[in-house]
Amino acid sequence: MSNSVYMALIGYAFVTSVTPGPNNFMLLSSGVNFGFLRSIPHMLGISVGFFALLIAVGAGLGALLTTFPAFHLALQIAGGAYLLYLAWRIAMTRSIAEGSVERNQPITFLEAAGFQWVNPKAWVMATTAMAIYTNTDSPLLSVLVIASVFTLINLPCVSIWAGFGVSLRQTLSDPAHLKRFNMAMGVVLVLSMWPLLF
Repeated sequence: MSNSVYMALIGYAFVTSVTPGPNNFMLLSSGVNFGFLRSIPHMLGISVGFFALLIAVGAGLGALLTTFPAFHLALQIAGGAYLLYLAWRIAMTRSIAEGSVERNQPITFLEAAGFQWVNPKAWVMATTAMAIYTNTDSPLLSVLVIASVFTLINLPCVSIWAGFGVSLRQTLSDPAHLKRFNMAMGVVLVLSMWPLLF
């Protein structure tokens, strides 16, 4: 890859990672409800899961979805169902967790990593990145480079959202405000399913 292609890839990875989407809304909520440290497994799960998705798309999974529309539809249905479950889980969180014996738990590393496979924004990001930035002269190397660049940029970007959530903890320490915030985050997460409908 030339320097200009690297810079374009970095820009694309930054913009798509830092802008609103299901991952970032969930991390905002996690930062508010569980704090930064307890949200780290969630952040790492996003980065590792998305790295694996990028490698899979670069290896031909995107083409497989185009070839077998029924598989693509099944993935959309599974993604929609999982998004609804996560939205309900966020909306029902009622207290800011201070200790480890809280009934509500943050999203785990494995849940966050698995979510990338049904996250509509992640699929758009992955397929677009591979379509634009893969070098046909050295496809394997370019897939690894793209996945690595995204991972290095994605983790700090999603961390910003968890940090922003932490900054809201004091404001949302009132249970009524927290309830409204979590309900709003649940609704926003449901609205993020819009791409699944088209």
